[in-house]
Amino acid sequence: MAEFATHRGRRTQAAIDTAARIVIARKGILATTIADITAEAGRSSASFYNYYDSKEAMVRQWALRFRDEANDRAQSVTRHGLSNRERAYQAAAAHWHTYRNRLAEMISVSQLAMVNDDFAQYWAEICAVPISFITDTVKRAQSQGYCPGDDPQLIAEAIVAMFNQFCYIQLSGARAEEPDGQACIQTLANIYYRAIYGEEVH
Repeated sequence: MAEFATHRGRRTQAAIDTAARIVIARKGILATTIADITAEAGRSSASFYNYYDSKEAMVRQWALRFRDEANDRAQSVTRHGLSNRERAYQAAAAHWHTYRNRLAEMISVSQLAMVNDDFAQYWAEICAVPISFITDTVKRAQSQGYCPGDDPQLIAEAIVAMFNQFCYIQLSGARAEEPDGQACIQTLANIYYRAIYGEEVH
């Protein structure tokens, strides 16, 4: 009986997590209530508290798991043998796929970062991975004569902020149709590449 209860409990928690991701992707974490989540899951509001003390506690668990996953995904961009254009594409694709696959986490952590110091730290750690990679990319580009006089860290922060906002606009909310992922990735890759390697035309 204990095994059945444990299995049933895991199923219920999975249903709550799935429902929460759906609602948060649609409404954002700040506007989402526990009643919204449990209604989407087809469970009672009381069942939520068997697993989490609050919606913030739920997102905290997500954030800790997601942070490690984001680090692993970023490693694909740092492998050797890629051209500058290919590396720009891989960086854009990694960011897009991370945002799409972990949409609720990205929305929740970024929004809670505005009102909670712990989540501000989580968000900073999540963004630090692509910022560090792009900063190093800009420094290498500057050694080849690109981006003269620019601050590599500021360029990286601007690109990551653009990536995040673009992905949020494309993927969040109630949308009539799915965005064209390939077109979105290519757009991000082109902007990334031109920002670092583009030459001014006089």
